[in-house]
Amino acid sequence: MTDCLFCRIIKKEIPARIAFENEDYFAFHDINPQAPVHVLIIPKRHVERVSFMSEAQNSEAGGLIITARNLAEQHGWNDFRLVINDGPQAGQTVDHVHLHLLSGRKLSWPPG
Repeated sequence: MTDCLFCRIIKKEIPARIAFENEDYFAFHDINPQAPVHVLIIPKRHVERVSFMSEAQNSEAGGLIITARNLAEQHGWNDFRLVINDGPQAGQTVDHVHLHLLSGRKLSWPPG
């Protein structure tokens, strides 16, 4: 999608503070962080919502979690929270699947 904010970040049409990139995933620091560490991890292939993912995309969804774990391990973010919002009622503001990695402070529960 040419008008997707995250697709444009992947293409580097919009600047971002990149945390990680490989052929399948892209991770960058959130511009409105909710914790000292707030990284968004996204698949490079555009999918709007988790609920729109097919069974064939299960490995892609799992890859988001593995990428988050590896990134946290690499940077020493020992305790972290992973969040995926699905749809506007859940707080999803960009229509591109993304996983939030939050760390760097004690996180309260429930989140919101």
